Amino acid sequence: MSRRYGVLWAWGKHSVALVATVLTLTLGVSVASAQDVPQELAQGITVTALGDSLTQGYGLAPEAGLVPQLQAWLTARGHMVNLVNAGVSGDTTAGGLSRLDWTLAERPDAMIVALGGNDLLRGLDPGLSRDNLAAILARLQAEGIPALLIGMPAPRNYGPEYQAEIAALYPELAEAHDALLVEDMLAPLAEQIADGDRPDAVFQGDNIHPNPAGVALIVAHIGPQVEALIARVAAQQGM
Repeated sequence: MSRRYGVLWAWGKHSVALVATVLTLTLGVSVASAQDVPQELAQGITVTALGDSLTQGYGLAPEAGLVPQLQAWLTARGHMVNLVNAGVSGDTTAGGLSRLDWTLAERPDAMIVALGGNDLLRGLDPGLSRDNLAAILARLQAEGIPALLIGMPAPRNYGPEYQAEIAALYPELAEAHDALLVEDMLAPLAEQIADGDRPDAVFQGDNIHPNPAGVALIVAHIGPQVEALIARVAAQQGM
């Protein structure tokens, strides 16, 4: 079921607050459970998370960031997978593309691509974001590296046309490049606020970056698709 919800963003040196209203969309891909990838099949799999400050863990203790919490979540579910944090605070889709060569130098078995939030905050042309993400996904596809694409919602005050372009961007790219998809990383945080919680229940003081509780919600939200990504690697490697 879809629902409308609001997310408070703050951006830039003037701390301009943006209230974004977006539509939660039902994921259109299959989800693998932990039982689909037994512990022995996940041995030796390396997954790199390519992203921005939300991936890097901005403002959080080392153990409270997205990658450490996701690593713990997967381990608790029996997956012996190594997650690599390739998040860079402030990075755009262009920045992620520019550092793709050295990110792939360690030859990860799979990649989580979580970029676009800074493009949105800067109001960049969605076409540029699309081209950059397409180039990243095309490279991964060409090299046989399974990918999980994680999207972000567009601020409502940018107008309906901009919102529509962003809403279409992530699912279309995932389909075009055979990537798994989470359409909105922040959906569970926004839903919790819509249900009556204060923003500081899930966000840090800037109302952009999640606090540890918010990260835990994100991990539970994207975790099943990360398991599906692991399953793709296991199938590809004949495990």
